[in-house]
Amino acid sequence: MKTVAALEARLGELHQRTRETPLFNPVFQLSLDLSRALEGGEIDLDDIAAMVAELECDGLMARAHKLRTLLASQAETPLALSGEDDDFEAFAARWAHPQLHAVFTAHPTFLLAPAQAAAVAAAASAPADDGEALCAAPAERQPVTLQHEHREAVAAMGRAQDARDAVVARLLEEAQSRWPAEWQALRPLPFRFASWVGYDMDGRTDISWHTSIAFRLSEKAERLARYTASLAAIDAGHPQLETLRPAAAFAAERAADFAGDLSTGEALAAAANRLTTHSRDNLLSLAEVIAALEADAQTAPPARAVRLLTLVAAMRADGLGMGWIHFRVNAKQLHNAVRRRLPEGEVIDLASKGALATLRRMVDEARPLRTNFAALATESSTAIRQFIAMAQIIRHIDADAPIRMLVAECEQPATVLAALYFAKLFGLDDKVDVSPLFETETALEHGGRFLDALLAEPAYRDYARKRGRVAIQTGFSDAGRFVGQIPASLAIERLQGRLAEAMAANGLSDVAALVFNTHGESMGRGAHPASLQDRLEWPLSPWARRRFARAGIRLEPEVSFQGGDGYLFFATPELALATLTRIAEARPAEADLAAPADPFYHRTDISLDFYRAIKDHQGEHLASRTYARAVTAFGLGLLNPTGSRVARRQSDINADREMSLRQIRAIPHNAILQQLGYPVNVIAGVGSAADANREEIAALLTESARGRQIMRLLKAANAVASIKTVAAFGELFNSAYWASRTYRGTEDHLAGACGSLAEYLVGDDRTGVFRRLASRLRIDALKLHRLTDLIPDDAHDPAREHLRRRIGVLQSLRLTLLQHMFLKVVAVPAFSRANDISRGDVIEMVLTLRVDEALAQLRRAFPVRVRGPRDFPLDEPSDYPDGGEEGYGAIERDFITPIARAHELSLRISTAIANEFGAHG
Repeated sequence: MKTVAALEARLGELHQRTRETPLFNPVFQLSLDLSRALEGGEIDLDDIAAMVAELECDGLMARAHKLRTLLASQAETPLALSGEDDDFEAFAARWAHPQLHAVFTAHPTFLLAPAQAAAVAAAASAPADDGEALCAAPAERQPVTLQHEHREAVAAMGRAQDARDAVVARLLEEAQSRWPAEWQALRPLPFRFASWVGYDMDGRTDISWHTSIAFRLSEKAERLARYTASLAAIDAGHPQLETLRPAAAFAAERAADFAGDLSTGEALAAAANRLTTHSRDNLLSLAEVIAALEADAQTAPPARAVRLLTLVAAMRADGLGMGWIHFRVNAKQLHNAVRRRLPEGEVIDLASKGALATLRRMVDEARPLRTNFAALATESSTAIRQFIAMAQIIRHIDADAPIRMLVAECEQPATVLAALYFAKLFGLDDKVDVSPLFETETALEHGGRFLDALLAEPAYRDYARKRGRVAIQTGFSDAGRFVGQIPASLAIERLQGRLAEAMAANGLSDVAALVFNTHGESMGRGAHPASLQDRLEWPLSPWARRRFARAGIRLEPEVSFQGGDGYLFFATPELALATLTRIAEARPAEADLAAPADPFYHRTDISLDFYRAIKDHQGEHLASRTYARAVTAFGLGLLNPTGSRVARRQSDINADREMSLRQIRAIPHNAILQQLGYPVNVIAGVGSAADANREEIAALLTESARGRQIMRLLKAANAVASIKTVAAFGELFNSAYWASRTYRGTEDHLAGACGSLAEYLVGDDRTGVFRRLASRLRIDALKLHRLTDLIPDDAHDPAREHLRRRIGVLQSLRLTLLQHMFLKVVAVPAFSRANDISRGDVIEMVLTLRVDEALAQLRRAFPVRVRGPRDFPLDEPSDYPDGGEEGYGAIERDFITPIARAHELSLRISTAIANEFGAHG
């Protein structure tokens, strides 16, 4: 029982017993075997640590292998550039607009320690797995700060820029060889990059306005330095270097100003004045530089011309920053802000038609107001502050690049008009793209009517034509949590189709549709795990793309690469180039109008009922007290901190028993499902939805491309799912288990601790909760298996059983560690109540895995060293105390340290499990 191989073999034997006793739980039984060995001294925490380290390495290798497989090309050539393009005009038109906008967001998915992430990236970039390097990667974790997230985003964007340069150079060389008289007219823009790291204010109050300004200036300095290096590599004496070098230095100095202490008016004024006072070094537009480089290319030798025009393409794409930036606010923040601008005494209901009329008038009558940094520093409204910050960026940092304003929880067209009002009030309506987010169940259900009403507004149509695009955002994290991932994807798909209809109906076919799909890397957040093709098509399907193409609307697809998970796609130059190459091959901005009709969209008598039934089943879970209690049974204690944004709202100890799912954000919610062993929001409901009409649904899912894609998602989720694991967690809280564990004279040394646990847990509800949830999941899973039996499996994975066994061992080891912690905490000697914290509170903290808080209380109650006479430099001698000044070293050694170490190992197991899933949350 000291090796992973032995545990896997034992788990295989235990699985055979389920044939005799269906309720037998192999995962929990293995944890009991290990627990008895640990508590009996046959193994120790060092032995468990060695096994965890081996499984950690396996998880990192699986992560690297998955990434390499996703980016492996199915094409014979590295990049098929022209294909069916027969002339220069078609070629130029194809590559003149982005195939994809990639947004580097900072969702809390920085699961891997930096060295681990680097090792995974290096292994994925290599032709074969390098297990030794992965296993040797140090796993020390540091707190994830906003500054760390920003550094990582900027680094990933830099590698993405280099990869795009390689793609652009290939395009230019292709055009140069095929159309030597025309090629310099090519303006390739295959990808555009953006970020909201440091600009997203939805759900957080810890980002100050000057942090956003400092970040924007530092990004400008970084980009100018990169432009300078690129141009110097072409021509070390190029005259445009005299413009770029001092501009980069100026931006870096101003970034340092705004990153400093601006708490006094004098400091703020000094920083602001140095930025806003006219200086020839404060470059606000690249237009003249671009024109000069293009003129140079006209007479340059072919190779030099390609390099110059590649640099020009980068400047056109990024402007004076590492990419475009996205500010984000919540609809409520906008509502509160616009109410301040109403005439005194006037009140509006933003859901009413009267609100639209009022805001229509306000937009029409708005006249631009000048602002400065003092106005920004003193503004109390978050939404208004964001608009003023955007105005200052455009006026003093980058006058060319537009800015996105994302509006979360946007469910009323009036909210968008409120944003347009502020854009016009601060002179930004020609530079800001207001983008409503459709993610909640209400927003998805009523999104079509929302778009019809919004696009019917003359003020909005005028604005869209001025900007040249209609921008929306569809989110998969909250949508996947509240309606289920499959129903969410299908609802978002229909919403995208409604956008195409609304644009055509309102005469907006001549502007682009920019559709930002904010999914994450894991199956629980909307990124399809089967292939990169599926990853691109799942959030914006070929069906939806054809709807835009038939309406004559140019589509600009945009997706997010979220945090530590998403940045892995760009973690090395090789990975970045492979990622962009595979995307360029897939051409997600285009649609094949000659593709055969997919029956999924024509047999709506079947597919719509199927969708609604899955959605209803997911809704029942969400409304169920059983599901909520199971997901929140351990709070967030199964998870490592993975981001700078708070993952849950504050609550006291007793409130954990009644915690709402809405207190936990979407990514931690999905991550908890991974750790509990079953991605409910992906799998649940499909089997039940098909039960009444199984043969017809199986036939539809087999014949339909979208149906097969759904089944690939389910297969990937099911491969890592275990209902027995869900049930096993409930047994930790089973009073009868603890009372019976020493019943026949075994483990007499644990009799006291087991008795205390049994007594403490008599009234605990968690065993019943997990058993009921497991029963519901099992019933649905049996129906799913009957459905999948009717669907051909064209990609049987022989490694699936080994993967499930490995995850089972990880779960058993963690259950062992949790039992160890529970036994230790109930054996801690009694101590006096202090700061309203009792011994019972500390026990409950450990049972809900608020371990750091519990240990802090224990160390307060049992200090290793107490204060003594030697701490006072007195002249007068004393013989007392004559027993020394020893504290509670034994308590630290026997209880506190083992609990702390077991918890640390448990969190390392969480990382290993997430790696087997392929992402965090």
